[in-house]
Amino acid sequence: MSNAPPHDVTVIGAGLVGLSTAMHLLERHPRLKVAVVEKDPHPASQQSGHNSGVIHSGIYYRPGSFKARFCVEGRAAMTRFCVENDVPVRTCGKLIVATRADELPRLDLLLERGTANGVEGLEMVGSERAREIEPHAAAIRALWAPGTGIVDFRRVAAVYLDRVRAMGGEVRFDTRLSRVVRRGGETVLETTGGEVRTRFLVNCAGLHSDVVARMMGVAPGLRIIPFRGEYYTLEKEREHLVRGLIYPVPDPAFPFLGVHFTRTMKGYVEAGPNAVLATKREGYRKRDFSPAEVIGILGYPGFWRMARRQWRAGLRELHRSFRKSGFVRSLQHLIPEVTAEDLAPGGSGVRAQAVTPGGALVDDFRIEQGPGTIHVLNAPSPGATCSLVIGRHIVDLAERSFGLE
Repeated sequence: MSNAPPHDVTVIGAGLVGLSTAMHLLERHPRLKVAVVEKDPHPASQQSGHNSGVIHSGIYYRPGSFKARFCVEGRAAMTRFCVENDVPVRTCGKLIVATRADELPRLDLLLERGTANGVEGLEMVGSERAREIEPHAAAIRALWAPGTGIVDFRRVAAVYLDRVRAMGGEVRFDTRLSRVVRRGGETVLETTGGEVRTRFLVNCAGLHSDVVARMMGVAPGLRIIPFRGEYYTLEKEREHLVRGLIYPVPDPAFPFLGVHFTRTMKGYVEAGPNAVLATKREGYRKRDFSPAEVIGILGYPGFWRMARRQWRAGLRELHRSFRKSGFVRSLQHLIPEVTAEDLAPGGSGVRAQAVTPGGALVDDFRIEQGPGTIHVLNAPSPGATCSLVIGRHIVDLAERSFGLE
């Protein structure tokens, strides 16, 4: 057992939310001993580093929800942070296009939601104005969100990490948590890098947040079900088809936004993602498979209840995953000129989707408190956009719950 003095607060997970939390803890309380424990060798190794890099505006989310409140503030905060820290960022705007008459009521609802949430600059445009913004997009009407931006979130995470270390925080990579025990009035984390002693814990473990919560003796009331999102990229000579961001009108019964086009800060245009059940929590490839994790999913009643409700959507996503022609047809609803020859295989990401025992897909951010602990149990998109605001919110909770004030 280590004789080193215990840390005041230890954060599990060095993704955007975990590093933002540590950074804000140290900014407000510079004398605190703060540690971050991460099982991977680099920051932002999972969800934080496997996304399309969109800084969302706050259009989609139910007014009054955490997502709605955090996203509008988060977009402005993230853009400002990037400018102040020399992280390349571009405010390119997003065009959400309706291609059928039955999508128009949902497009109107998005305008109502975005307006209620305080999203600035929203404009409902006709087909002629839509073609001025995105000349190759098919739209009978569209919602233009000029404040939406793009960034490389791995570079954002690197700045968070530098600031945590500069303020005296300790960040341990390649340190996998195996057990949490209470010993002598403190909490001991048993890890592959030795013991970490701490007074308080913040669980920002993303894809493994429910597992970590149970290690800490907390019943999270949900289970993380992983969904893989697969991307194609446009061939270089066809990148002119997309100026910024082109999105479909989303299905309100499904928590995913549908396949879309994204001009990225990495220098290429992505097309996707779909959303298929992953057979491993970190299953970025079709062949990635964990028997234990699959058994866990199949043994969870909430999965089967979710499957009964969403099986049609699930079959559509599987079709797009295994048949490129199905993926192309979805993209052609947005840009009819796109062909299969225009698309090259791209990357993928895995979304940590929280599902209740009743089979409901948890739509909003879920942050719970336990004795001496805070658990971020659901923070998918727009979690990256909101990471600065979520980190500040967690520190607010910690000040009250842990007595840091």
